[in-house]
Amino acid sequence: MSNYFEIAYAAASRRLCLFTGTGFSKAVTANAAPSWQALLESLSALLPAPTNANLKAALFPTGSPNPLPLEEAAQIIDIELQKIGKSAHEEIANFIRKLVLAGDNKPVTDFIEANTFEVVTTNYDKLFEQLALKVGPQTITPGLPVPRSAANIQVYHVHGSIDSPRNMVVTSDDYFRFLNSDSYFAKKLSTILHENTVVILGYSLGDTNLKTILSDYKGFSRTNVIGGNIFLVSRGSVDQHIKDYYAHSFAIRVIDQTEVLDFFRNVNAALPDAIKCAEKSKKNIKKVLYDNHSFTDNYLQIETSFFEIIASISAIGSSLNGAEVVKLLGTIIERKIGYTNGYGAWSQYGHLARWLTYLASLIDLAGTEIQDSFLKATLKSMESMSKGQELGYSWQAYRTWSAGWTSLTPGNRNLVRSYIQANTKRKDALELVARP
Repeated sequence: MSNYFEIAYAAASRRLCLFTGTGFSKAVTANAAPSWQALLESLSALLPAPTNANLKAALFPTGSPNPLPLEEAAQIIDIELQKIGKSAHEEIANFIRKLVLAGDNKPVTDFIEANTFEVVTTNYDKLFEQLALKVGPQTITPGLPVPRSAANIQVYHVHGSIDSPRNMVVTSDDYFRFLNSDSYFAKKLSTILHENTVVILGYSLGDTNLKTILSDYKGFSRTNVIGGNIFLVSRGSVDQHIKDYYAHSFAIRVIDQTEVLDFFRNVNAALPDAIKCAEKSKKNIKKVLYDNHSFTDNYLQIETSFFEIIASISAIGSSLNGAEVVKLLGTIIERKIGYTNGYGAWSQYGHLARWLTYLASLIDLAGTEIQDSFLKATLKSMESMSKGQELGYSWQAYRTWSAGWTSLTPGNRNLVRSYIQANTKRKDALELVARP
């Protein structure tokens, strides 16, 4: 299944949260929004000479790494600003207030106006609220009362906003208080991460803020086997080893080489189909799981059915490792194997490969009750595939496994590799699983 359909499905189910950083603000201002370091350099320029030049050279040396983390640099700059009667918080707010929307932001506004979702941001600006003006967004920020009314779009400024500069998280002292507080925002953030599909926009994988905020989430998805419900959208290409690390540590799936505006265009394109199936599939999955109903053969012979089932399981808050869910998934995979033996089976081989690679990208299957069914189906799929157009073998299945191999979690790649190497002599399968 397309990642974009899954995200669109979450939006249609009102279970989506966008987690926005500086890169998002840059995208909607035609790159006018400053980076965190550029903002601090602008602050240091407010100091009198020669302090301004000396401090900039010391904190942000040209051609070598910064000697201090940026929040500590901010602390030093704030101390110097206070000596001349200024505040880093107020001056940052003054810079940020000058930002205006620019460029073609229609893909973002189209998405906003069609959906109900939450936004968590470490940005101080109110650019998202400006994009959402037509739907009346709510701003929730430290230092101001929490709105009691409902709204389609709620924006949580976890590091504060320009509405209350003194409560913005800027310096190392601010970060210490933020990380050690048991605040409304800390609790709300935890709830949002655990209950929604989360899309991270405008951060690098190495961003300190991102890793700190996700630390509470680490392990939750694996303990509860909810699957990888966090996506990170990256402008640049991300090395597979780094993808594997973040998949293992945070259950994050990376969508790389994608601009922010292109991300919204792709989700918008997937929305119509997602909306059609969301409510119906949630009702159906409850009947199948709890009322002894079953899916029809016609439905399971459709490629998208498995992806809808997985999405609806997440939408109703069930665990992929729950007894009823494991039994259902095992039965569905067994039935899909059966369809590869029937009339018109050619397409079913391709479907089966896509189902298996998708499932293996979500959760580690080793030790779960579905492990044996998954491995049996994988062996069937790989023994029936061919790298070339060999009579009686599916080249579509091979292409799916080849393209999807790196999307499997590292644990599942090891699991499949060991099982295939021990149970088949099929050359194409052995060569494929030998890949890192």
